[in-house]
Amino acid sequence: MQAKRRLVALAACALLALMAVSPAILAAEKKAEGKKQESQKAKEVDCEMRFSLKGWSAFYKTAKGEGKITCDNGQTADVTIKATGGGITFGKSEVVDGTGRFTKATSINDLFGGYAQSEAHAGAGKSAAASALTKGEVSLTLAGTGKGVDVGFAFGRFTITKK
Repeated sequence: MQAKRRLVALAACALLALMAVSPAILAAEKKAEGKKQESQKAKEVDCEMRFSLKGWSAFYKTAKGEGKITCDNGQTADVTIKATGGGITFGKSEVVDGTGRFTKATSINDLFGGYAQSEAHAGAGKSAAASALTKGEVSLTLAGTGKGVDVGFAFGRFTITKK
């Protein structure tokens, strides 16, 4: 009988100890998750792309170009760019001094691949354009100046590949 009492008392003590420690464990887990999220934010890199792009459109739009991506963590890459899509769009254009800014990337490798793109454009002679693109968590804003004659709107894909 005394062995049972001791066992029940021991179990009760263990349960009380567990109840006392549980909030500390939960708090530690929550703190670790917060540090993990901060660490992920801290790991985001600031990357920029300089590029040129040349193309044409007649309902179907296509453009090709090249550029260089530079990140604040020292990573760089020479890249090839291809834009394709369709819509109500006519003309030809050339971007000679384009810039792009990436967000939410943790490595330069996150930047390669296809981005969803939509744009409206109009220009004759010298012109300027801006566009916002997405690829999962990563976003890219483009701006550039150039020359050409074009008008319309288009939806498509903007692909960046490593040279």
